[in-house]
Order: sequence, then structure tokens, then C-alpha cells
Amino acid sequence: MEKTTNTVAQPIGAKPGIGSVETAAAGKAHNKVHGVVVGGIVAALYIAVSALIQPFGFTQVQFRVSEMFNHLIVFNKKYIYGIVLGVFLTNLFFSPLKAYDLIFGVGQSVIALLIAIICARFIKGIWARMVVNTLVFTFTMFLIALELHLAFGWPFMFTWLTTAVSEFVVMAVGMPVMYAINKRVHFEKIV
Repeated sequence: MEKTTNTVAQPIGAKPGIGSVETAAAGKAHNKVHGVVVGGIVAALYIAVSALIQPFGFTQVQFRVSEMFNHLIVFNKKYIYGIVLGVFLTNLFFSPLKAYDLIFGVGQSVIALLIAIICARFIKGIWARMVVNTLVFTFTMFLIALELHLAFGWPFMFTWLTTAVSEFVVMAVGMPVMYAINKRVHFEKIV
């Protein structure tokens, strides 16, 4: 009886199953799916935490605890997708100023996250990156102050001060929290 084997044509000198086009394509597909899943989880966590503190996330003093997830960007820039999706969906579902928040709120997050990504190229150390990230998010709250000024006529400078202080508090408290969680789960390796 003759023994038959199923073989796939390999390039000359290639080892079967190692370095093949199929293996590389499968690896890339797995990485994309993994990235989408992780981004979805980050977005879901952002939405869930925002829902818990909903009344405090959309006022002149915004203690949106979910903003601490912005620190994920210092561990890996790929977290930007999940964070932005979380902000977008939170503002879509919960904001009393839907259109304003979808423009200004999401815009502020995107701008601050991109600045943090650029700064991370020049800053070494997680703590230093988190400090800069906190300051960037605090400063860019002028966009939220502008939004609230346009929507409600609230005084711009005072609203910038109150939203910036609340953002600073949340981000500063979030630094040791995210650092401690990272020690356990290693954010930089998840995405």
C-alpha cells in the first residue's frame, strides 16, 4: 500500500510551515482582530465607567472618572482607537449636548492623545509621560470650555478653570491607579 501525504508547494529552501505566506497572513489577521477586540474592551470600559458617574461628567465641573483611561496612551499608542471610540459613544449615548460633545469632546480627546503620542517620542519613563499627558489633557480643556460657552453662555475663562481643575484631579488620581494596574496586566503588551 502506498502512503500519500498532502503537501503545499513551498519556495525552494523554505521549511514547511515556517515563514510561509499563509502563516504571515494568519499572524497579521490575528493581530488585527486582537487589536480590534482590545480597542472594543477599552471603549466598553470607558462607557461603563462614564455611565456610573453620568451626572458628573457633563457639567461645568466634570469629574469624568473614565478620563483616567487616557493614560493608556503612554503605554502603547494603539490604545487611541479604543479611547476615542469610548469618548464618542459616551457622548453619543449620555451627553445632553450630543452634537457639541461629538465635535468638541471627541476633538479634544483626539488632539490631546495625538499630542501625548508625539511627546512620548521624546520623553522616557512612564511617570514622566503620565505627567505630561495629565498636563496636556488639562490644558486642552479650553475646547470643552469653549463648547460650554457656546452652548450655555457660561464665562469662558471660569469654565476653562473649572473643567481644567476637574480634569487635572481625575488624571492625577488616575496616574497611580493606571500604574498599579499596569504592574499586573502590562498594558504595553496587550495591544
